[in-house]
Amino acid sequence: MLHQRDVAAPQEIAFLLLPRFSMICLLSAIEPLRGANRKLDREAYRWHFLSTDGAPVTASNGMQIVPTGDLRTAPASNALGVVASYDPLAIVDDRLRQWLRQRYRAGVDIGAFETGPIVLADAGLLAGRRVTLHWENLPAFRERYLDIDARDALFEIDPPFFTCSGGTAAMDLMLHLLARNHSAALAAEVSELFLHADIRPAGAGQRMPGDRRAGMHDPLLASVTEIMRAHLETPLSLPQVAVRAGTSQRRLERLFNRQLGVPPQRYYIELRLEHARHLLRHGELPIHEIALACGFGSASWFTRAYRSHFGHPPRDEREAAS
Repeated sequence: MLHQRDVAAPQEIAFLLLPRFSMICLLSAIEPLRGANRKLDREAYRWHFLSTDGAPVTASNGMQIVPTGDLRTAPASNALGVVASYDPLAIVDDRLRQWLRQRYRAGVDIGAFETGPIVLADAGLLAGRRVTLHWENLPAFRERYLDIDARDALFEIDPPFFTCSGGTAAMDLMLHLLARNHSAALAAEVSELFLHADIRPAGAGQRMPGDRRAGMHDPLLASVTEIMRAHLETPLSLPQVAVRAGTSQRRLERLFNRQLGVPPQRYYIELRLEHARHLLRHGELPIHEIALACGFGSASWFTRAYRSHFGHPPRDEREAAS
């Protein structure tokens, strides 16, 4: 799928579905292939579904997919896509790890969608590779897998691997591959079939800009909050933030109090605490390491701040997520 260009034989793609996988991600990956077959007026792509044991797999939205095979009976394919979402390692065992390594050694292009890269990383396949995954899981992934170049992108292609952050970004990835395998014109025609007006590039950020996400209309306020987000582990002082934003500390204080109803120092701490909550919910880092990763000098300081903001200590957050 990553190397062959407009070949006559259909390209076979297997999708390995893990429990509670993302249905929107799977459909966003498949529909462009269906659209390509329609526009090309031939079966350029075939796909089938696998589960680890051959049993039906339930997506995170409650819908079920009946697979055509399991790890033992999986037919040959040019490419494999691991589709996951919540708790991707729940059923990962040595058998699945070995099977993924065998696919890799056999020269199969291997993709992973949403949290699927966690499964590939657990199998030891991604060291030194460039990948992406869903923004909620990205911070914990970076902390756990220091030898993997995990990026905030819609998708990444580092042959023989292709990874996608999930959701509708899977459509952008597949459209990009259609352009690569056939032509940009075909990708545009398929994109229009699904009223997908713009094919987003790989490097586009996953989340909407901070000003739109928070309903901010002041460009200075949006700029300052992005500066804060970029320095969560090693927080800047308020004077340093003001210098980087090209303004004064006094103006920042007036701006935050007027538009957000909180002083900038408090807003900055709350950003770091929200980041900590993501790490607690979606990772396995010890609490004292999360404290340091979010700019708190000690676990006790972090715990007091966390309890004050959320009403319970970090340990309770982790237990609830489990």
